[in-house]
Amino acid sequence: MLGELPDYPWDRVAPYADRARRHPGGIVDLSIGSPVDPTPELIRAALAEATDAHAYPTTVGTPELRAAIVDWFARRRGVTIGEDAVLPTIGSKEMVAWLPFILGLGEGDVVVQPTVAYPTYAIGATLAGARAVASDDPAEWPAGTKLVWLNSPSNPDGRVLGIDELRAAVERARELGAVIASDECYAELGWGAWSGEATPSILDPRVVGDDHAGVLALYSLSKQSNLAGYRAGIIAGSGDLIDRIVRVRKHAGLMVPAPLQHAMAVAFGNDEHVAQQRERYRARRELLLPALEAHGLRVDGSEGGLYLWATAGVDAWQTMGELADLGILAGPGPFYGDASPEHVRLSLTATDERIAAAAERLSAARAMPGRH
Repeated sequence: MLGELPDYPWDRVAPYADRARRHPGGIVDLSIGSPVDPTPELIRAALAEATDAHAYPTTVGTPELRAAIVDWFARRRGVTIGEDAVLPTIGSKEMVAWLPFILGLGEGDVVVQPTVAYPTYAIGATLAGARAVASDDPAEWPAGTKLVWLNSPSNPDGRVLGIDELRAAVERARELGAVIASDECYAELGWGAWSGEATPSILDPRVVGDDHAGVLALYSLSKQSNLAGYRAGIIAGSGDLIDRIVRVRKHAGLMVPAPLQHAMAVAFGNDEHVAQQRERYRARRELLLPALEAHGLRVDGSEGGLYLWATAGVDAWQTMGELADLGILAGPGPFYGDASPEHVRLSLTATDERIAAAAERLSAARAMPGRH
């Protein structure tokens, strides 16, 4: 039986958005990570050339797409995987929300998620009738755990899990007899020590050896390729688990449209457009981060992904209000769990002009008399 779902939390942000819109220079909306840059032309062309799609698409993906995914895992993630262990999905959120149900979880089962986390992990547990538990320490994961979610690089705090941390998580999940799934949709957007290379995958042989049993990785083209509107995701890993997911999706009629499968294959096969997009985000990050710090906010984590996770050391809603008075709309940390009452999330998915405007406003406010 479906449990009670919470109200959609973003309604609480509306008054702060109204406040920010009153700024003479207009709102700088950094609250949601929806890409604003164009979808690369080579991907749009691939979609267009595949529009004669008179037959039903395959649930498992075309041979072209599966081969492109396998090659991408080898080329960018250092992972060897078979074509029968990869699957296209309707974005990655679909699988985050429905994986507990697909795995047959229910009352009495536990789904572990990070302490600071994207809310849909908990929603997925609720949809299945299971219970979500927030914990970052594998030693604390309770008996009855049937699914563990990792998210690296993390949304919202940009934390990146290294090989040792991933290995410890996998070992503990296997001790519990739990499936472990890593949401890795920001993997191509690493900063600092991770610049220029993809962040580690849970399927990396340094983590799991050559045994993917009980282990899954999710990925999305929304961020690296500006394909959020295409709903282009994948899941890969344990062949047995992929078989189960495929069976459920076949019965439910869940399949990625054929033109999109061709466009995804092209996107996975081209690294140049990803490097160009990464550079756009790097430039925005290098402009906004020091402006936030100079304004008196501390930026924590933020080693990867599209966000800066910042705190002024006060209640997050107070910071939301102060930023809104500058015409800047952030995302409140409390939306991502009880462990982040003083943080706000600021997205890099705004235009260069809007990011520059935010940095200028932060600098101007810093120079105002009476500013502490």
